[in-house]
Amino acid sequence: MFIFIFNLMKYTRVLLKLSGESLGGAKGAGLDEKVMARYAKEIAEAARSGVQLSIVIGGGNIFRGVTGTGKGFSRVKGDQMGMLATVINSIGLSMFIKSEGVHAEVFTSTPMEPMARYYAREKAIGLMEKGGVAIIAGGTGNPYFTTDSASALRACEIGAQALLKGTRVDGVYTADPEKDPSAVKFDTITFDEVYRRGLKIMDLTAFTLCRENDCPIVVFDMDTPGNLIKVLSGEKIGTLVMNREI
Repeated sequence: MFIFIFNLMKYTRVLLKLSGESLGGAKGAGLDEKVMARYAKEIAEAARSGVQLSIVIGGGNIFRGVTGTGKGFSRVKGDQMGMLATVINSIGLSMFIKSEGVHAEVFTSTPMEPMARYYAREKAIGLMEKGGVAIIAGGTGNPYFTTDSASALRACEIGAQALLKGTRVDGVYTADPEKDPSAVKFDTITFDEVYRRGLKIMDLTAFTLCRENDCPIVVFDMDTPGNLIKVLSGEKIGTLVMNREI
């Protein structure tokens, strides 16, 4: 049985993209229980507010496929290892979300029963409509595609109103703010302007998929407590990337 506390939210269905490194905490490796518990608390709060929420997590805290190339791993096998890393992260986060009293299930792009359910759009949407959180793991199920691409694909598939990219940076800047102190943050920016400026938000495949399917991207700092709910409620947190100027 699922219980909702409805609030006025800007979004009713979203996909949240998290990096694997974020689950590793300050070291960016392994699984940091404190980080996962904090993320789970905010995700559970979002689900209880009535927002239909799905999640895609990277696997870089455990293994990043492309880095194995030239070190004894073929790109195909390296990417497959990376896909398995995303499943580990997803199962871990699902347990923390469940501990907050919200149902969460892991879906995988390739069959992995009984560890997780085989992904189907209708199954994921059905779970979200009942108040559960759908965590979609295993990337696209194919090598040569990143979890950014997987998150864009799943966001378009489930009809998400936005893809929320939770990062350690509070938005999109004219340059890398960690390297250039004069970098200026955008509150909103169009997909075309991002292309023109050559800004790096997601890989080109993911970015183009969102642009062509009119799925806005919100880049925000997930490591600041409370930001997820603020984004969902429409507060001007981070940077909104969309096809048209507001």
